[in-house]
Amino acid sequence: MAPTLVLTPELRARLKRPLGKLFRGEPEEVFKRLSRALKGRKVITVGDVVSLNAIRSGLRPWAAIVDGRSMREPLPQHLALQVQQILPRRLRLVNPPGTISENAWGVIGEAVREGEALVLVDGEEDLLTLVAVICAPEGSAVLYGQPGEGVVLVEVNEDTKKAFKELVASMRPAGEAG
Repeated sequence: MAPTLVLTPELRARLKRPLGKLFRGEPEEVFKRLSRALKGRKVITVGDVVSLNAIRSGLRPWAAIVDGRSMREPLPQHLALQVQQILPRRLRLVNPPGTISENAWGVIGEAVREGEALVLVDGEEDLLTLVAVICAPEGSAVLYGQPGEGVVLVEVNEDTKKAFKELVASMRPAGEAG
């Protein structure tokens, strides 16, 4: 099992830029374009609003990773329930802000392998995009929100997996001095 990893200031700056193709525009139009581009592929969504907008547009996630928040604010209960009603299997994960917890790999790995899974995160799901891409099968896609800009599409292939592993390797184990 990997140790809990902590975000470094350098990586925080790097993650402010999209790690894939950024789709700008109103959610309805963005997801219409994404639905056409992703037809027939396994899609993993990270984030409550991205997951909700995907579902509303008819794009059913293979797995979704949510924390019940949007822009650090609690999501209204009726919106959170819309995401929870679509995916029958629930997995739970504790993941403090600014970290990738040691259990994230197993929980997200299971969700991505078996599908039809909603990962409910107690803490923050932002950095779990890195885990989702590394765990996802090649040929699938990971979607996450880029705050104030749009939705990012990460095409999962050998190159993106390698790049995301390098990002994770730049994090420091919890307990080590930063």
